[in-house]
Amino acid sequence: MSEISNQKPVYDLEERTYLFAKNFRLILKKIPRTVYNEDDIKQLIRSSGSVGANYIEANESLSKKDFIHRTRIARKEAKESAYWIRLLSESDEHINQKEFANAYKEANELKRILSAILTKSAV
Repeated sequence: MSEISNQKPVYDLEERTYLFAKNFRLILKKIPRTVYNEDDIKQLIRSSGSVGANYIEANESLSKKDFIHRTRIARKEAKESAYWIRLLSESDEHINQKEFANAYKEANELKRILSAILTKSAV
């Protein structure tokens, strides 16, 4: 479950990963670009969008092996997103700490959900 931007709880993981990526784009638009944060912001945009894209690919997979592979990639991208969120929040004074703390929490929740899916799929 997730409550993103005071919306109703989101239980659909495809929708939740979409909102994760969308909300990051909205948050990052507000941050002034500098030489120091430009690449970090680009990486965060890529990884946050890749979580949902790979989860959708996993749901459309033709085999269990492909499902597990795509879900692992989605989990890896969620972990990477958490890394970039943390790095930006600790190194850029223009960051809204509350927004980034919520986003960091969401990235970790997505990682845990995807880990649980992988654990159940491996059986």
